[in-house]
Amino acid sequence: MTAPILVTGGTGTLGQHVVPLLRESGRDVRVLSRRSREAVDGIEYVTGDLLKNEGIEAAVAGAEIVVHLAGGAKGDDEAARNLVRAVSRADVKHLVFISVIGADRVPVAWLKSQLDAERAVIDSGVPWTILRAAQFHDLVLKVVQKMAKLPVVPKPGGLRFQPVDVRDVAARIAGLALGEPSQRVPDLAGPKVYGLDELVRGYLEARGKRRPAMPVRIPGKTGRAYRAGDNLTLDADHGTRTWEDFLDERLGQATPERAPSPSLSHGDR
Repeated sequence: MTAPILVTGGTGTLGQHVVPLLRESGRDVRVLSRRSREAVDGIEYVTGDLLKNEGIEAAVAGAEIVVHLAGGAKGDDEAARNLVRAVSRADVKHLVFISVIGADRVPVAWLKSQLDAERAVIDSGVPWTILRAAQFHDLVLKVVQKMAKLPVVPKPGGLRFQPVDVRDVAARIAGLALGEPSQRVPDLAGPKVYGLDELVRGYLEARGKRRPAMPVRIPGKTGRAYRAGDNLTLDADHGTRTWEDFLDERLGQATPERAPSPSLSHGDR
């Protein structure tokens, strides 16, 4: 019997695409979940909590490959350390971790926790693979939807993104998990770089809406890092689906709405 592949975060935005791909390879998959679920079609669910350090050893037991996709607003470094302690005591042959482009360059607390999680994986003593990816289209959509609700949309100068489709990332992660440990692999970003104002404008146009924009400046070290493009990797591998492709797929059936406000203007990016 083949050892199962353990996936943390298997029910999340990325995990729900990765798990079926791993199953298509013929491997059994075990998912660590905070909620009890019934097993289905070669997918076993084990209850546990990475932050509370509960149920992790039972989840890891017997797995030779661990794919760590779980993440949250905070505590990703502690969750990784808890997982790594269990992994290092088990017979795991390959630990795969998804991180974020710019984790070592942009001075934001969440990105620092990603970098600390990377270090925990690297120092685990277990053969490892780390992929850094850009922000998913799904996350960018949540941000621009909130911004689009404002009567005047802020337009931060120099703030750019390379949003990537979660399905492109899932395909890469599944391939890496089924391959040999490769340590840091090339970053994965979307096929185009956008200013934040372009992303908002694309969403508004897809919804048939308009909003006036107000230029703003992100202060301090964080602003300098974003203006320098430290959250970008221009020589990364690239996914296939653009922001426009994603919006067309997600919002293509939406009924356009008319609004009298002036449209977002172009500006420095």
